[in-house]
Amino acid sequence: MFTLTRDDGYLLSTDPDRIDLDRVHRWLSTDAYWALGRSRETVARAFAGSVPYGVYRDGGQVAVGRVVTDGATFAWLCDVYVTPEERGRGLGTWLATAVRDHLAGLGVRRILLATHDAHGVYAKVGFTPVEPGRWMELDHRPANPVTGKEQAPAAPLTVEG
Repeated sequence: MFTLTRDDGYLLSTDPDRIDLDRVHRWLSTDAYWALGRSRETVARAFAGSVPYGVYRDGGQVAVGRVVTDGATFAWLCDVYVTPEERGRGLGTWLATAVRDHLAGLGVRRILLATHDAHGVYAKVGFTPVEPGRWMELDHRPANPVTGKEQAPAAPLTVEG
């Protein structure tokens, strides 16, 4: 388990038992453009299969992020959310820095993330745009969460025998 405390009293912890899943579900499903409408079950399963990074102040959770990783070579930072009342205090940058440093200590050398509107936050920590034409994805979401436009359906898989 990893913990870190800021001088102003904020505490960051990877303790999964500290994550307030009801609060995190409410944040993500109602206020995070990438997770609008996400079910509580999906949030619970996602956090159960990830390393959670919770930020706390005065006993309550004020921010969250999670990392999907093999713990050796690769990680994906996602579901980073800071409650509106706590924004502007550098918590997003602090959380991303803590994730970067914690994973570096494990030997993880590549961390990816996707953002529509927080490039400046992550650039402060060393993230840069990915090389165009190299990365690919398979996305089965029904609509693009940023544009709201339908995504082209993937061709069905066929097996020839």
